[in-house]
Amino acid sequence: MKVTVERAHLLKSLNHVHRVVERRNTIPILSNVLLRAEGGELKLKATDLDLEVSEAIPAMVAEPGATTVPAHMIYDIVRKLQDGAQIELATRNDGATLDLKAGRSKFALQMLPETDFPDLTAGTFGHRFSLSAADLKRLVDRTQFAISTEETRYYLNGIYFHTVEAGGELRFRAVATDGHRLAQAEMVAPHGSEGMPGIIVPRKTVGEIQKLVEDPEAKVGVEVSDSKIRLTFAAAGEGATGAVVLTSKLIDGTFPEYGRVIPQGNDKELKVDRDEFAAAVDRVSTISSERGRAVKLTVGDGRLVLTVVNPDSGSATEELAVEYESDPLDIGFNSRYLLDIAGQLETDTAVFRLADPGSPTLIHDFGQSNALYVLMPMRV
Repeated sequence: MKVTVERAHLLKSLNHVHRVVERRNTIPILSNVLLRAEGGELKLKATDLDLEVSEAIPAMVAEPGATTVPAHMIYDIVRKLQDGAQIELATRNDGATLDLKAGRSKFALQMLPETDFPDLTAGTFGHRFSLSAADLKRLVDRTQFAISTEETRYYLNGIYFHTVEAGGELRFRAVATDGHRLAQAEMVAPHGSEGMPGIIVPRKTVGEIQKLVEDPEAKVGVEVSDSKIRLTFAAAGEGATGAVVLTSKLIDGTFPEYGRVIPQGNDKELKVDRDEFAAAVDRVSTISSERGRAVKLTVGDGRLVLTVVNPDSGSATEELAVEYESDPLDIGFNSRYLLDIAGQLETDTAVFRLADPGSPTLIHDFGQSNALYVLMPMRV
């Protein structure tokens, strides 16, 4: 194999694919990135056996071929090379070494045969549709913070994507929960998503999706089977190279009936300025213990008092003017969870629908119904 590529193209592509590779690997080939030169392009691919990212960039191919080299090492080398450099990649006849040359810099990297590299893309995808990158990013951003990190409840370790009939139309919905809080975001279902199975996309894949959405105007192709999802991020913008393709295994489990925990009869409505509320919660929670993190909300007569008491370090209170016309109420929440939800709200006014100190609270944007959040109270 002998191929020449521009540093900017190679660096951008390596940045996309190398993140999938774990720093510590018991299987040596999984530490490597696959390089395949043919037909005027260089294809790069990396995998951790659950997730695979591939991309093709333009290249001058003198001799077609394929090999694998350590992913993090080649990324660091290319990152440190001079901007604008032309990089030549050539395999030696010994079949064990890749020479990388750029200007006066020369590197010799140990290779592993490309025949050992695993392929995740096999299989058929029964459902295909596309949506804008901005819509996909919005669904993911609004829900990913609520993904559970508890490995024993593995079916909560991702975002549940599915279609549902609501208000007389088909909606494409994303839901995540860790048992303490739930986040739900939705949009009009894209054409082609009808009848797709409900799928749970793992946490690591969700993180990669967030990083791969670079141009909100671009289209993302989605292909779904019972066990895998494939996303194709179309190239866009100046200096765009080939499309980035992400293939991931899905979590093999059943997502719980989340509709049962979304309260329907909460009749006490509290409206508060989102930014003022978040800043006040942040201030008073400074005094809370790391483990407890409880903040008490005392609401009544058009005002909200936030209180934190920490037996070891003191107490803090702050008062906010709010819209509230129901009976007075004291309720406690985890301050970190309140801040996470406040950070996802899009309008200036946050709406809390409360019932009593022991029941879940519904939180959403004022005048918007595309996203909602459910938060379990704490005893304070």
